[in-house]
Amino acid sequence: MSDLKLFNTKSGVTEVAPRLAEAEADVQDLVEGHMEAMLGVRFLASEYSTGPVHGGRIDSLGLDENGAPVIVEYKRGTDAGVINQGLFYMAWLLDHRDTFRHLVRDRLGAHAAAQVLWSAPRLICVAGDFTRYDIHAVREHRHAIDLVRYRYFGSEHVGLETVASFAGRAASPKGGSRSRGTAKAQRAVAEVGVMAELAAAVDEVLLGLGEDLTKVSNATYTAYRRMQNYACLVPPKKTKLLVYLKADPTAVDLVPGFARDVTGLGHHGTGDLELTLQSERDLERAADYFRQSYALA
Repeated sequence: MSDLKLFNTKSGVTEVAPRLAEAEADVQDLVEGHMEAMLGVRFLASEYSTGPVHGGRIDSLGLDENGAPVIVEYKRGTDAGVINQGLFYMAWLLDHRDTFRHLVRDRLGAHAAAQVLWSAPRLICVAGDFTRYDIHAVREHRHAIDLVRYRYFGSEHVGLETVASFAGRAASPKGGSRSRGTAKAQRAVAEVGVMAELAAAVDEVLLGLGEDLTKVSNATYTAYRRMQNYACLVPPKKTKLLVYLKADPTAVDLVPGFARDVTGLGHHGTGDLELTLQSERDLERAADYFRQSYALA
C-alpha cells in the first residue's frame, strides 16, 4: 500500500476528518480536472460513448506518461462491480484501437497517436474503498489495474492512496540473435553485456523500493511507477546507463558526470534529473536519489 497523497484543489486549511464525496460525479469532475497531477494521465474524454451496439459510457479516457491507453472508472463508495465494469470497457477499447487513435490524434496530435503503447493498457479504479476480493482479482488478471482509494479532507483537499497495483502479464521477450563479427564487434558485445548486467542490478533496486511498484517498457525506455513514473531506465549504451528520475534537481546534489539537471532538455523517459551509471559503485550512490524520487511518485 502506498502513502496517502494529498492534493490541494484550491486553498485553505486541511480539516482532519476524512469523508466521501456527496456523489460519484463529484469525484469524477475533480479527478478529470487534475488528472495529470493526480494520476500522471493526460485527459482525453469524459463519458465516452462506446456506441449503440456495445451500449456503454467510459467514465474517463486518458493516455499515461508512457503512452499507454488508460480507462478510469469511479465509484463513490465500495462497489464490487467496478473492476468488471472497467474490464468490460477495456475489451471494447482493445477491439476499437483505431477509434482510440483518432481520439488521441484529435486531442494530442499525430505524434502521440502514432506512439500509443498497446502492450500496456491500464484500468484505474477510483473509489471510496475496495474489498479483499477486489485486491485478489487485480493480482489474477492479465491487464494492468490500479485500485485507488480517495478521501475528501474539508472542501479543498483530496487524498489518493493506491490500495493495489498490478502491471498485468506481459508477453515474454523474444530471444536475441546469435552475435557474430570481428574481434572489435565481439568486444563491443562484451561491453554491452557488462552494462546489461548493471541494468539488471538497477532494475532489482528500483523494483525493491516498495510492494506497490510496477514497470512497463516501450521502444525507448523502461518506466518504474507507483501511480506515476518515478524512474525511467534507458537501454544500456556501450559504457553507461542513463536513469531519469522525478526527484527535484534543485533539491539534490548535482555531481558532474553523475547527476545533472535536464529540465527543458529533450530525452527519452520522464523526469528532470539524469543519473549516469557506469559501475556498481555508481549504483550504490544512486540509491538516495532513487528513494527521493520514489517518495514523490
